[in-house]
Amino acid sequence: MLSASPPKDSLACLGTHPELAPVAAELLGRAAWDDDPIAYRATALAALLAATGGRFAALVTGEAGQWIAEAQAGARQALPRDLLADVLDAEVSKSQGDWVAVPFAPGSGKSQAIAMLLPEGTPARAGIEVLESLAEVFRAGLAAVTDRHEERRRIRRLETVLEITQQWNQTREVEPLLVHMAEAATRLLDADRASIFLWDRRAHTLVGRPALGMPGGELRLPDDRGVVGRVVRSGQPLRADAATDADWIDRRVDAQTGYKTRNLLCVPLRGKSGELFGAFELINKRQGTFSAEDEAALMELASHAAVALENAQDRQQLLSASRQITEQAAAQVRLIGDSPAMEALRSIIRRVAETDLPVLIFGENGTGKEVVAQSIHYLSRRRDKPLVAVNCAAIPDTLAESELFGHERGAFTDAHETRPGKFELAADGTLFLDEIGDLSLPGQAKLLRVLEERVFVRVGGSTPLATDARVLAATNQNLAEMVRAKRFREDLFYRLNVVTLEIPPLRDRPGDILLLAEHFLETFSKRARRKVPELTEAARQRLLAHPWPGNVRELRNLMERVVYLSTADRIEAEDLAFILDPRGRHEPAPACDKPLGQATDEFQIDYIRRAIAQAGGNMSQAAARLGLHRSNLYRKMRQLGMAIP
Repeated sequence: MLSASPPKDSLACLGTHPELAPVAAELLGRAAWDDDPIAYRATALAALLAATGGRFAALVTGEAGQWIAEAQAGARQALPRDLLADVLDAEVSKSQGDWVAVPFAPGSGKSQAIAMLLPEGTPARAGIEVLESLAEVFRAGLAAVTDRHEERRRIRRLETVLEITQQWNQTREVEPLLVHMAEAATRLLDADRASIFLWDRRAHTLVGRPALGMPGGELRLPDDRGVVGRVVRSGQPLRADAATDADWIDRRVDAQTGYKTRNLLCVPLRGKSGELFGAFELINKRQGTFSAEDEAALMELASHAAVALENAQDRQQLLSASRQITEQAAAQVRLIGDSPAMEALRSIIRRVAETDLPVLIFGENGTGKEVVAQSIHYLSRRRDKPLVAVNCAAIPDTLAESELFGHERGAFTDAHETRPGKFELAADGTLFLDEIGDLSLPGQAKLLRVLEERVFVRVGGSTPLATDARVLAATNQNLAEMVRAKRFREDLFYRLNVVTLEIPPLRDRPGDILLLAEHFLETFSKRARRKVPELTEAARQRLLAHPWPGNVRELRNLMERVVYLSTADRIEAEDLAFILDPRGRHEPAPACDKPLGQATDEFQIDYIRRAIAQAGGNMSQAAARLGLHRSNLYRKMRQLGMAIP
């Protein structure tokens, strides 16, 4: 669950400075969706300067007697270190010349402050009042952004764990499996080294592999020595730092390898029966020290590692966990709407889900093409197998073959290890090729061959590998027009176009707008831990009147902002207008003071001009956007009296 909106009363701190409301609203508005604390800090400081006319502002942190500027805006200035020290010692705002400084996190134990160089002649008291008011909004917004950043980072980490464990299950030999586990753990948790220790109870010995710098890459220790010994004896995870837990770290290993251990994280390995049979150790976090979150992630990784190490029978534990995740994921995939178009779409999805036919999904941006693909997968017999999504628009031409089909070690300069491709990862499952129209022509040719023969070869390899992955493809482009323009292979088009699903844009199913709005309001209100706000009749009419160029994605984002930015129990039309245009500008409804024919011509002229502008002046692309042949577009423009470029 993604967290994190600023507190509802974040604007109350403005007090006697209502003129600061626009910049405060800007900070809170960005905090409602941003998940990059670094960018948010820089943006917030720039907004503070814009609101106050200040010359320089910095968010600084005191560490080991030094001041570190975490973010800054304006022309760089030397920080007033004595002023900052006084502000944090007393945790009160102070001034020095044209400088003012306020504590950023009073009472939290963090040594942070905001310093600002005011415009010449600005009274210090006025500068402090403004800075104190906006600092509180800044702090609330930053907390929300940081929470969301951490939450999404945890989600990505869990997704990576699942992807890693899927690769482990394809490795049957213990030695390469241990190496894969160590490499995955160091990469996932940003550590320098990792080892897996297996416990030989009879010999009272711990055998660790891989162990860099040791003969044969193996390290043998008595089972009562060091941090690993403590973990296997107690069965509890342990974090150790050389600065505070020096007695726990076995320096004899460092003496053997010439390596210096700064910190450690070690967790137990338990088998299916719960019996402890080893430990998973990470050494030297590259930045900082290992955290409780790192410990939880390694525990998760270790549980999968134990399953993989216990062979085929014990892999049922991993499959069971995977099935539970699948059930949870399937329960969250819903096609909202009771319009005839959506009922027809659901009916077709149910019919094609149980087949192995390729499906081509058409729809504008934001209509939910990926949700349709997920629905097909989770309704099919492949639901317990992987669903692997590929954004074809993001694959460089030179890497398309490697990305889709994998490569062998040494196949090219950076191929340091064998890597499975997306077809291999989606074995017996579903491969979703999003933005298929953006795949290069060479990539299209290779894809067609695999779809026809159901066999592929890794780059640099010679062994044919069979694939039973079902292919779903999606695009917002007119593939038929692209075929005519020689930008998409005709044979691939017909191979993919066995079953076609077209998702109607939101403007074509107005009956679903309120259903979707209420669904998103409920969903985001649960995440925000607030009562679900009620849409007034005026707000409902406002939603129905909007053209929704961004489709369902635009509506979803609007409802998310409403939940996190509004504090009232009822959503008024004005609230939606504010969210739709944060500057408060409203375009009046067009007056009906023209004949229908004239109004229609004016609309068509404007629409054609915008299509040409969006195509960068390329008339062929503009015609394709409008669903016309280029010659027909010219004819229409002449009929409307438009100048032809």
